[in-house]
Amino acid sequence: MELSRRVQAIKESPTLAVTARAARLKAEGRDIIGLGAGEPDFDTPQHIKDAAKKAIDSGFTKYTPVAGIPGLKKAIVDKFKRENGFDYTTNEVIVGVGGKQCIFNLALAVLDAGDEVIVPAPYWVSYADIAIVAEANPVIIECGIEQDFKLTPAQLEAAITPNTKLFFINSPSNPTGSVYTREELRALGEVLMKHPRVLVATDDMYEHVNLTGTPFVNILNATPELKDRTIVLNGVSKAYSMTGWRIGYAAGPARIIKAMEILQSQSTSNPTSISQVAAQAALEGDQGCIDPMLKAFRERHEFVVKRFNEMPGLKCIKAGGAFYAFPDARPAIARLHAAGKIKEATDLALSDYLLETVGVAVVPGSAFGAEGYFRISFATSMENLRNALDRIEQALS
Repeated sequence: MELSRRVQAIKESPTLAVTARAARLKAEGRDIIGLGAGEPDFDTPQHIKDAAKKAIDSGFTKYTPVAGIPGLKKAIVDKFKRENGFDYTTNEVIVGVGGKQCIFNLALAVLDAGDEVIVPAPYWVSYADIAIVAEANPVIIECGIEQDFKLTPAQLEAAITPNTKLFFINSPSNPTGSVYTREELRALGEVLMKHPRVLVATDDMYEHVNLTGTPFVNILNATPELKDRTIVLNGVSKAYSMTGWRIGYAAGPARIIKAMEILQSQSTSNPTSISQVAAQAALEGDQGCIDPMLKAFRERHEFVVKRFNEMPGLKCIKAGGAFYAFPDARPAIARLHAAGKIKEATDLALSDYLLETVGVAVVPGSAFGAEGYFRISFATSMENLRNALDRIEQALS
């Protein structure tokens, strides 16, 4: 039986695949430290869990409106006003089964065959494949460590063609942790204002995982003139350690949001009723619950960057947000290949080498469109990080 061309054109999520492989080896008795998964190692705050328990006990276990319960949609509208200065109505907001579904539905709602989607690299692993599922063409723009992993206005201008339909920007970035300044975002926005056909998707999932204390801004803050063609994507997974609850949300022009709702009505229908109540409690509750996580992430970030820069053949720049480090390993890869320790001079060979020889699972940079790098998540204990980085240093020495 032939599978569809659509599914044959994409690959399994590399980050999930690495995590699954590490789990299998661990189950077989191997001493494995997994640094692949992008999820906080903290428990969901108690008041959020209590809200979910109350929802179960009160029988709130039936279908809800497809686009989200009214209370959660209002909480999202209020969040955007309070924290970002954006004015939305509830019909300009949709709740999805995780941020990934919102992005998937957005792509299917606005893209046709032959449309082009601009994706700065390194990029979150799913942007390009989601565009391909929508029969669009991802246009990857390389933004290496030399430019702090950030797209320049000149690069954006050069990439836009008559076929360009959608532009993705992710700040703080997964996998690099890079954060655009207001001035940098304004410069990109001025390019986009010259091309009114191009829609903008700003993925703000790591908004609250702020490693510097600098106030968060996205491209819509910097260029409010883009509001009628910008979709703001976010969720509760990272800020509130709710990855498994699967609640993301999006806000944007009502016509696009309605199209996303129609698609959702034919796929998952509503997000889980109980998770929606929990997400509402997260957005409406005391935001101080984020502080202990941020304190830990900042300490781990400083430790990891310092250690990587002390290792032979690695270079790692500081992140502004998220909980990832993305070292440039090209010199280390070349040296290991020359010494015969890895068969090919690739980041995939390096990640296999680290897993097999010292039991550390990392995600190769090529999964994010950046050959020669690798990503680790420091959303794990300091003990795990010390042990893992000792092993990586041993493998590279």
